[in-house]
Amino acid sequence: MELHDVWFVLIAVLWTGYFFLEGFDFGVGILTRLLARDRAEKRVLINTIGPVWDGNEVWLLTAGGATFAAFPEWYATLFSGFYLPLLAILICLIIRGVAFEYRAKRPEESWQRRWETAIFWTSLIPAFLWGVAFGNIVRGVKIDADFEYVGSVWELLNPYALLGGLVTLTLFTFHGAVFTALKTVGEIRERARTTAGRVGLVTAVLAAVFLLWTQADKGDGTSLVALVVAVAALVAALVANRAGREGWSFTFSGVTIVAAVAMLFLTLFPNVMPSTLNADWSLTVTNASSSPYTLKIMTWLAVIATPVVLLYQGWTYWIFRKRIGTQHIADPVH
Repeated sequence: MELHDVWFVLIAVLWTGYFFLEGFDFGVGILTRLLARDRAEKRVLINTIGPVWDGNEVWLLTAGGATFAAFPEWYATLFSGFYLPLLAILICLIIRGVAFEYRAKRPEESWQRRWETAIFWTSLIPAFLWGVAFGNIVRGVKIDADFEYVGSVWELLNPYALLGGLVTLTLFTFHGAVFTALKTVGEIRERARTTAGRVGLVTAVLAAVFLLWTQADKGDGTSLVALVVAVAALVAALVANRAGREGWSFTFSGVTIVAAVAMLFLTLFPNVMPSTLNADWSLTVTNASSSPYTLKIMTWLAVIATPVVLLYQGWTYWIFRKRIGTQHIADPVH
């Protein structure tokens, strides 16, 4: 296995970790509008992800940085061709971070409602656009002989990619609802379980169509295994949620995300960005990668730094592992 293959796998792992972790806090952000009935319950939802949301975004920064260093041609084509949707995601993530920090800085209800609205929309929009972006990466886009994207932004809004956006939107919302049920007590916990059951059914239908479409178009035996695992895990998550086993439900919803992302990367390899104009113009792990020396240095740095990040993030989740409810909100106004 060559180093460029290793880094393709590592980047797939980074994106998987990002979608697993940021997926549920996107979902919680969406549920602040759909699930919470009063200001205290909005506080509860925000507090479930308050200690961890910014750490979850480290996975995105690392995935982007690793792509830039390991596959500069992929990074350049992706970020130039997908400039507007990726810019929209970046703006949303910036506003979202500010909203979490600024919401409680003033006591006025109007001030807090504006930031809560920002949290909702800046969670919903990236949850949808990430699916659109990865749908286009897997499907392929118009790349010419110079490895430049020559299509328009409107061509990115094709049926396959839009379906991918709906899948990530509903899957992250389901993941967030299960996480909320796992982290809360009282009425909000019960409503989160009910919401998870309803959203999960919609997710199952959309995900089955999207993954089967992907398998029929680009899949092989290995990707079929990942598809079966994703569908089985989603069904198991729904069953566990119905039985009130939130821990198992969250585990299985996470497995669904892991298997679905794995399937996308399995159908993509050895390409990193296929060309729909000419297969010879596709970006691959070979023609898009950095030099072997660069990849070797990156591998040693990853071996040293990755365990530290995982240990720190695991410690954070352990410290903030207890459930919370409205009775833990000392001042519901803020």
